Formats: sequence, C-alpha cells, structure tokens
Amino acid sequence: MTTKSIKRFNITKVSGGAVTDTSDALAIEEPLEIRLEYGVADNRVVKNVSVTMRTPGNDGELAAGFLFTEGIISSGEAVFDIEHSFISCAENKENVVVVKLKDGIIPNLNNAERNFYTSSSCGVCGKGSINAIRTVSSFANKKEISHSIDAEVLYRLPDVLRYYQDAFASTGGIHASGLFNLAGELLLLREDVGRHNALDKLIGAAINQNLLPLDNHILLLSGRASFELVQKAVMAGITVIAAVGAPSSLAVELAGEFNITLAGFLRNQRFNIYTGGHRISLPDYELK
Repeated sequence: MTTKSIKRFNITKVSGGAVTDTSDALAIEEPLEIRLEYGVADNRVVKNVSVTMRTPGNDGELAAGFLFTEGIISSGEAVFDIEHSFISCAENKENVVVVKLKDGIIPNLNNAERNFYTSSSCGVCGKGSINAIRTVSSFANKKEISHSIDAEVLYRLPDVLRYYQDAFASTGGIHASGLFNLAGELLLLREDVGRHNALDKLIGAAINQNLLPLDNHILLLSGRASFELVQKAVMAGITVIAAVGAPSSLAVELAGEFNITLAGFLRNQRFNIYTGGHRISLPDYELK
C-alpha cells in the first residue's frame, strides 16, 4: 500500500478519565469507476460496468480481477491495456480506469444484469439473483491436483499475513487477501477497505503473473469468508481457502459444491474445517 491509501485525521481520544487531542490514520475509501473498451479498431465501444468503493492503489489489478471473477472476460490474455482515464474533472482523473480489450474480443456481459454498483462491505449488493453471480469458471472441471497441507502450516499463516499488512498496522481497519504456496510461503498480498476488492486485486496480480489456475496455492482471508469471496476463488481455480473469521452458510454450500477446502476461525493454533477436509493433514489424536 502507498501513502495515498492512508489519511490522518485530528481526533479527540477518550480513555477512562483521560482526554487527549491527537491524530489517527484511517484507510482512504474512494469510488473507482471501471470502464470497458472493446470491439474492432474502427468501431470501439466504451461501457461503464462498475463503480466500486475501494482503497486507492493497484487499481489496474482490481479492474482486471473484477472483470475476470465476474466472468466478463475469460482470461488476462483478452486485455491489451489498462489505463486511468484523464477526464475534465482533474481531481477525479485517477478514479476512472479503462480496461481495453484486444480487437475482436467481445466481453460476456450476460451476467451484468444489475447496475454494477458495489459498496466496500458487500461485493454482491444489487445482484438480481444468486444465479446472476454463478459465473462458470473455466477451471471448475479441471482434474484435481493431489496435495496435502499440514495443519501446522495453516497455523502460521495469520501471523505471516499480519506481519506484512502495512495498511492494517497503520489503520486497524482494512482487509487483506494473501496467496501462499503449499509450504506456507507468502507469494502475494493485497489490501483494501473492501474485502472483495482485496481479493480482486490479488487475483488481478495473479493474472498479470500468469499464475492461474491457483489450484496449487492457499488463499488466506483476513476476515470472514462470504459467498462472493468463495465465488471469486472458484473463478481463479483456488481449491484451499482459510479465513481468520467465520464463513457464511452460503459460502460453505458453494465451497462444497466446487470441492473447495474451506477452513474458518483460523487463529490461536486452531481452525474449523467446513468442507474438503481431505486436503488437510491433521495431528494424530482421537476425535471427540
């Protein structure tokens, strides 16, 4: 994260009987409009597809990840350029990003049945129905890679993520998504005030590095595991998700449907396995 992701405010701090004038660092939240340009050279179309509240930074990754996880583009190869649009209102010029598709690539806008307005707290607000976000992943039917993850590896992940979470350390109010290899080594980390934006940024970065499908990795979420986060993971071919917080019922059902290992409440040397327990190697002890 950069300094433009954090802003300081003068506050009055009350603690017990003490009152102190000080300052506090907060995560910046600003709108980002994602536009899509596509068609042939002499007949290009520009379409506004989303306005999302996000923390500035990695906007190109966010846009690419969003378009991919929503099923609007099928791969990063569809994109030839991503740029910030210079519009007349100079102070907002960095709040519009244009994703330009290669000539002849037609985006799949069938799932764009809603006005793509999302808030920082909910990646699926306004969707007409669950069916509108059940985008089909090109990796869903891929042959499963046989691997086993030691429980001790999972135990270490939250500490590693926290160590590298610069913006969270400064503000205490930002989400993170981390991508680890099966040995528990951190490969990618993205932060945002919106949990779904953090994951879109992470997947966008993975697309740029040609890492997809991510079926040989572990995704760690700094908060809860919601339906929209599992859905985005499905699109990227992720088969192991661990969350520091709780999963929702719909997240568990979706993880089970796509044979994803989903662990929640990962903290203090403990976690709950909700689906796909066959991928986790547990200590030898008697089940109670």
